[in-house]
Amino acid sequence: MASVLNNVSSVCLSNLNSNRIRTRPPVLTPISVSFTRRRLTIRAAETDANEAVKSQAPDKAPAASGSNFNQLLGIKGAAQETNKWKIRLQLTKPVTWPPLVWGVVCGAAASGNFHWNLEDVAKSIACMMMSGPFLTGYTQTLNDWYDREIDAINEPYRPIPSGAISESEVITQIWLLLLGGLGLAGLLDIWAGHDFPTVFYLAVGGSLLSYIYSAPPLKLKQNGWVGNFALGASYISLPWWAGQALFGTLTPDIIVLTLLYSIAGLGIAIVNDFKSVEGDRALGLQSLPVAFGAETAKWICVGAIDITQISIAGYLLGVGKPYYALALLALILPQVVFQFQYFLKDPVKYDVKYQASAQPFLVLGLLVTALATSH
Repeated sequence: MASVLNNVSSVCLSNLNSNRIRTRPPVLTPISVSFTRRRLTIRAAETDANEAVKSQAPDKAPAASGSNFNQLLGIKGAAQETNKWKIRLQLTKPVTWPPLVWGVVCGAAASGNFHWNLEDVAKSIACMMMSGPFLTGYTQTLNDWYDREIDAINEPYRPIPSGAISESEVITQIWLLLLGGLGLAGLLDIWAGHDFPTVFYLAVGGSLLSYIYSAPPLKLKQNGWVGNFALGASYISLPWWAGQALFGTLTPDIIVLTLLYSIAGLGIAIVNDFKSVEGDRALGLQSLPVAFGAETAKWICVGAIDITQISIAGYLLGVGKPYYALALLALILPQVVFQFQYFLKDPVKYDVKYQASAQPFLVLGLLVTALATSH
């Protein structure tokens, strides 16, 4: 289920060694497969290019300068690895799990029904496991599968284009994470005593969103506007909805509010598009830096982030939450400072510094908003 934010904790960790974190919607997606005696194969328009991608990849990853820590987190600058379990973990990109965990926290806080007792803590941990390791891990692996051609250009040392893991192993991992995540979602509904399996259907809906984001023929990521909004919604709205549905009632006003907040997630997703312009352009992906140029895209990015949060603060003020509105405005100010200090100067050179500096204030603003809606 689902980054905001491409990466709240991820950006902090990536500041150690990485140059860029690639994110994808952290939700589940069904895929078409067929079983044969020899192997399980995926039916997709891009599958036939698998061998060609492998042949284009370099013989080895940059192991000399790579980091074992980065490898385990699934971020750029990873060392070459031959251990299949470490490679499987790398495909799930653990560095992208914390934003989903935070989303569940916000949803639980917004419900107004979370209590610090053993049962509620256990429920929240189970929901975090579903949203993070299972569903985000599933989606990251699936997206890497469909991204193998563009990775052969931008990051040819990644596990799939380099041939470090086989096709059948990738497909097995996708299905195990998919079924595990959906199964856990169903168990959470039973645990919460839901008459209607809300959490399960959120997982299923997220699965469809993730599939059409990554896979042809729709492949939403080919369009910078639609794809990045889907990504933002996956990291902000979906985990929030899951946490709130688990402990309380998911109401229409919260759905609208979190979808509005997802526009800020769109802006954060744009940050990560600047370093993949070459590969995006080569494969016809219309990311906003490709479509509008870097200069215009960086202003679209900060505008989406700032205007959204200011609008949310105005909403809180309008519904009689002035202190929460002021707190949110106070958290917006340092983000604007860091935008001018880093991102607007050079979105490619300073993207990691910007995200590590500014995004903690954005996610704290999410929690402020969640607490405001719970009172």
